[in-house]
Order: sequence, then structure tokens, then C-alpha cells
Amino acid sequence: MQHRSGRGWTMAGTTPHEPAISGRRARAGHAEPPDDAVPIAELRDEATGCRRCPLWRNATQTVFGEGPEDAEVIFVGEQPGDQEDRAGKPFVGPAGRMLDATLEDADVDRRKIYVTNAVKHFKFEPRGKRRIHSKPNAGEVQACRWWLDKEIGRIEPRLAVALGSTAAQSLLGKAVPVLKRRGEVIERDDGLRVFITIHPSLILRIREPEDKDAERERFLNDMRKVKRLMAE
Repeated sequence: MQHRSGRGWTMAGTTPHEPAISGRRARAGHAEPPDDAVPIAELRDEATGCRRCPLWRNATQTVFGEGPEDAEVIFVGEQPGDQEDRAGKPFVGPAGRMLDATLEDADVDRRKIYVTNAVKHFKFEPRGKRRIHSKPNAGEVQACRWWLDKEIGRIEPRLAVALGSTAAQSLLGKAVPVLKRRGEVIERDDGLRVFITIHPSLILRIREPEDKDAERERFLNDMRKVKRLMAE
């Protein structure tokens, strides 16, 4: 695999649970992984012991990304949900099924994309026997961006799809008004193109069937744009 050139490094502090990083330079607010980034399987193993933020304490396990290491596109969501936390796999719950169905309708081969989340541990509030999703804060997103950068550095995708505001913030290093910039492509300083869209969970939260169908159609159109971008 050919690697992008010009990646530098600055020193970063570590804890016993944080793999050492040497010679790392930040670009557009992101610390970039090295050219000799380890395989995804090794990154996944490393992440099982991640203690970069407190979310590991209550989560069942780390939920790392999945997909081919030579994927041209990486889809980034917010965080694992209840079902993902239990299964240890990303996008296997209701939102994941919505994503899969929409990709199929858009003729995007799900087997050729890499899916992951900005935050690798499930953040929730207990309500009786239920665990209710809680949005990650900026510090948690920043702490876990280290892993997302490692994934991107290993895969070197041509396109990243930001599913929602947390993913966009993690990929771009700043808050992005998703509904205003939906369907746009923002290019990072390192050349990675980031396509902005909603998280499929938004569709599931809409109660009125007519409104839900309309939002689902908009999301389908976004995925069709992604397919065209993949072909460029």
C-alpha cells in the first residue's frame, strides 16, 4: 500500500494503558499515525485496555472499528450503543440496520467500507434495567480521537463519511453544523475528504411515518452521493 508523505511526529504523553507515540505532528488539530502503523487487528487488541478517558469503567468492552484494511471509505459514527456494547461490534443495532439497508438501496457494497465510531466505549445513563444513550463530551471525543487517527492512518481512505455532529467534530477538530452543511465535502489539511451527513439514529427517532420516510429518502440521497464520490 502506498502511504502519504510528509507525516511528522511530536512527543505525546502516555499512561501504562496508552501505547507510546513518538515523532508525531498534529495537522488541522489531529495527531497523525505513522507510516508504519500496525495492522487493525493489533490496534483492536491494544484498544481493549484503553484508559484514555473514564468511559471504560461502565462500558462492557471497547468497540473498535471493522472492515477491510484497504477500504477506500471509512464511515464514522458517534459511539457504540447498547447492542454494540454487548456484541463488541460497531453498527449492529437498529441504527446499524438502518445504515445497512440504506447502503444496499444506494448500491454501496457494505463489505468494502470500514465502519467505526468517534468514541469506542458506550456512554449511558442507567434507568432501571435500561441503559439510555448519553452524548459524549468534547473531552471524551478528543481522548478517543487518538484511536480514530490510528485507524485512518492504517487504512488511508480516500473519503470519510461523518455520521452526525460528534463524528464531524472528531474528524475535523471543530464543531460542524451538520444540518446546515449536510451533503458537503470538507477537505482536511492532510487531503482526506470528509462528507457530512446525519447519523441514521436520527431517522429512528422521528415519530411521524411521513416525516420518517422523507428523512430516510434524504439519507438515501446522501448515500448515493457517497457512491458517486467513491467512483471519482
